[in-house]
Amino acid sequence: MDREISKEVQRKEQRKQLVKLIGGAVVACVLIGGIIAFMQTSLSRKDLSISTVDKGLIEVSVSASGKVVPAFEEIINSPINSRIIEIYKKGGDSVDVGTPILKLDLQSAETDYNKLLDEEQMKRLQLEQLRVTNRNKLSEMEMKLKVSRMTLNRKEVELRNERYLDSLGAGTTDKVRQTELDYNVSQLQLKEDEQKYKNEQALAEADLKVKELELNIFRKGLAETKRTLEDARIRSPRKAILTYVNNEVGAQVGQGTKVAIVSDLSHFKIEGEIADTYGDRIAAGSKAVVKIGSEKLEGTVSDVTPLSKNGVISFTVQLQEDNHKRLRSGLKTDVYVMNAVKEDVMRIANASYYVGRGEYELFVVKGDQLIKRKVQLGDSNFEYVEVVSGLEPGDEVVVSDISSYKEKNKLKLK
Repeated sequence: MDREISKEVQRKEQRKQLVKLIGGAVVACVLIGGIIAFMQTSLSRKDLSISTVDKGLIEVSVSASGKVVPAFEEIINSPINSRIIEIYKKGGDSVDVGTPILKLDLQSAETDYNKLLDEEQMKRLQLEQLRVTNRNKLSEMEMKLKVSRMTLNRKEVELRNERYLDSLGAGTTDKVRQTELDYNVSQLQLKEDEQKYKNEQALAEADLKVKELELNIFRKGLAETKRTLEDARIRSPRKAILTYVNNEVGAQVGQGTKVAIVSDLSHFKIEGEIADTYGDRIAAGSKAVVKIGSEKLEGTVSDVTPLSKNGVISFTVQLQEDNHKRLRSGLKTDVYVMNAVKEDVMRIANASYYVGRGEYELFVVKGDQLIKRKVQLGDSNFEYVEVVSGLEPGDEVVVSDISSYKEKNKLKLK
């Protein structure tokens, strides 16, 4: 009897221990499930940028970096070797056409210019002297020609008289021959004098033209010197902002040295740079879009440098709205240059995830989950990216930056 009671007690104890074990296992399962549920990442839809795949047109573009620069900027260089003796304006001042900016020491240059003026006057007087000399010489030759013609006329009369006397028997044949000879000699002398006069006249004209040409060349050089002297009085070439000035009084400046820069800060353009591997996609006249923050400004590529420098090609974009309020000199921008058009292609929104053609792993919305999928992407512009494969129209794709979850294959969507 006691043995049966003892066995019953043991069985009850075993049942209690079994119940405890089962309860512990259940609790453990609940805890593990909670931990797994806790470890599964979930993202809020409102925190994500989601693009729906659609079909449409893409104006294919290449992206480049750009910088805002003044539409007009002129560097003022010193036209002579001199030194700065006075400063009239400082950087940031507004200047008008002809406004003095600084003063150079021009004493030596002005002395040289005055010497040239004296030399020009001397050359002018020499030219006038040559005209008078030629005129006198030709006048003397004209008088000699008149005498030769008169002599020839007299010889002609004598010959006619001698021939008449000879016909009457009052003259002699020898006398007639002598008179004819004198007449022929006078005739040859006149021709010689006429030829000399023509030659002298041509020579005088040629000498005069040479001297006139020398004087004209000298005057052109004198005008250039005068212009250089005027330029040395450093003035603003137009209404603008003085963005730089050499304000070191007494500093020596060589010919061609930069002394000031004036810029039009009310109108701007974009100086862009792109890798030379994309050089064949950029040409003058191409449409371009410049992004400044959320602003998009349209423009046209105006010129492209023909040579690559350090693997980079430079180009300039003229903006349609070159006085936009967001434009500031030196501001960095993104530039998109259009080079082709693709119609009826699948596309998604462009964002920071896109770095060029190739294969990507993107998260696609499936119910309350985000499923990673391999996607082939093609060309792009600043708004859209071409989808080559891996997606279908209507698919929703996360285009915001979730690179921190790149190791995950699934994410929970709230």
